[in-house]
Amino acid sequence: MNLLKTKTYICNWLTKYANNNNKIFIVGISGGIDSALTSTLCAETEIKTIIVSMPIKQNKDQLVRAQEHAKWLEKKYKNVEKLEINLDYLFNAFQKTMPQKIQNEIGLINTKARLRMTTLYQIASSQNGIVVGTGNKIEDFGVGFFTKYGDGGVDISPIADLTKTEVKKIALNLNIIESIIKADPTDGLWENNRTDEDQLGAKYSELEWAMNYRENNMHGKENLSKKEIKILSIYDNNHKKNKHKMTTIPICKIPENLKNE
Repeated sequence: MNLLKTKTYICNWLTKYANNNNKIFIVGISGGIDSALTSTLCAETEIKTIIVSMPIKQNKDQLVRAQEHAKWLEKKYKNVEKLEINLDYLFNAFQKTMPQKIQNEIGLINTKARLRMTTLYQIASSQNGIVVGTGNKIEDFGVGFFTKYGDGGVDISPIADLTKTEVKKIALNLNIIESIIKADPTDGLWENNRTDEDQLGAKYSELEWAMNYRENNMHGKENLSKKEIKILSIYDNNHKKNKHKMTTIPICKIPENLKNE
C-alpha cells in the first residue's frame, strides 16, 4: 500500500463529500487507533472538525488517551474543536428506568454505543455536520463487530475499506501518538477494560487472514493448521451471526396483485 497516496485519496474523498453537502465533520473519539486515524484524516482536509469524547463509566487509560489525542489534534490543526461530554448520568438514568426483568448486560453495553450515537447526531444537527464512522473493514464487513444503530449509525465511513493492519500503518505515517498505536484494541464499552481480542477470541491480524481466505473463495481445510481452522471458525461464526448488521434492512415487498385487488 502506498501510504501517502492512500491518505491523500481518503482526504480528497472526505473533502468532496463535505463540500458537496456543505457540511462539517463530527467524529467520536475513544482513545483507540480507528477513531484517532479517522479524526486525523478529517482534520487533514482543513474542513472544520469537531471531535467528541463521550465517556460512559470509561476506563481511565482510554479516556486519557482520547484527551491526549484531542490535545495533539488541536495543537496541530487549527480547524479542530474538541468536546468532552460525560454520559454517565444519562446511562445511569436509562438503566434505572428499565424494569429489572429486561435488564441485560449485552443490551446495556450496546445502549452505551447508542447513547454516543445519539449525542453525535445532536451535535451534527446543531452544527450542520455529518457523523463520520470510525469502523475498519474487518469490523464492518468481516465479523460485524459493532453496535447496530450505535457506532454503526453514521453518515460516511472513510476507513471502512482498510484492515486494522493498514489503519496502523497510516496512523504511524501520520505520527499519531504512540500510546494509541500501541494500545490493545477495545470498544471502550466494558468497565473491566475487555479488549476486542477478549471478545472475538482472535487477533485482528488473524481475522484479516480469515477474511482474505474467504474473499478468495477458499473453502477447503485440508491444508490448514489446527490454529488456522480455529481462526477460520471464529471468523465464520461471527460473520454469520452478525450478517444482519452488514446487509440492508429486509423489506417485505407486497406483490402487485395483492396491491391491485
